[in-house]
Amino acid sequence: MEQYKQEFIEFMIGCDVLKFGEFTLKSGRKSPFFMNAGAYVTGAQLMKLGEYYAKAIHETYGDDFDVLFGPAYKGIPLSVATTIAYSKLYGKEIRYCSNRKEVKDHGDAGILLGSKLQDGDRVVIIEDVTTSGKSMEETVPILREQAKVDIVGLMVSLNRMERGKGTGSALQEIKELYGFETSAIVSMTDVIEYLYGREVNGRVLIDDEMKARIDAYYAEYGAK
Repeated sequence: MEQYKQEFIEFMIGCDVLKFGEFTLKSGRKSPFFMNAGAYVTGAQLMKLGEYYAKAIHETYGDDFDVLFGPAYKGIPLSVATTIAYSKLYGKEIRYCSNRKEVKDHGDAGILLGSKLQDGDRVVIIEDVTTSGKSMEETVPILREQAKVDIVGLMVSLNRMERGKGTGSALQEIKELYGFETSAIVSMTDVIEYLYGREVNGRVLIDDEMKARIDAYYAEYGAK
């Protein structure tokens, strides 16, 4: 596993973004782990988060894209932080763009924040995590209504690797439905491999008991 991925896992733990215990998800599933990207709240945290996203995007999609699109609301700070990091790390100016939940009819009117989209733009979508793919049902039409863009791919921070609407993961289903690539900075396989039996900040978060609970969860809800 790449060094930045190991560091990102510890970063999520240190920011109290990735937790282990018992959590009820929106889907009603009882999960032994939970990720809340809303816990990134400081300038230093957002700066580091943008760098991790930039490294993953650069490794996965290269430099041949023009715009980072972050769906409202959590995608807005993600897209801003990552465009800044991309410029710093790779010397390439990427435009950021996000959507409003409601169309603005005065001043800077329209549904978009940041850069306007232009015909021919190559776009990478950036999100925190996706479990059902529902957000793409809103995001993809918005992008394609604004201009004739080419969606290069989607980058999320964590691939939960559980079933979406069918038997495949949400990321797999998005790829099959919309025809663009999907990826994550790390997957839960990476997280389990790195944290199992390892002490982080004075605690072993995935011990034998937690590992058994995670295995049971994936036996029931894991993607095929």
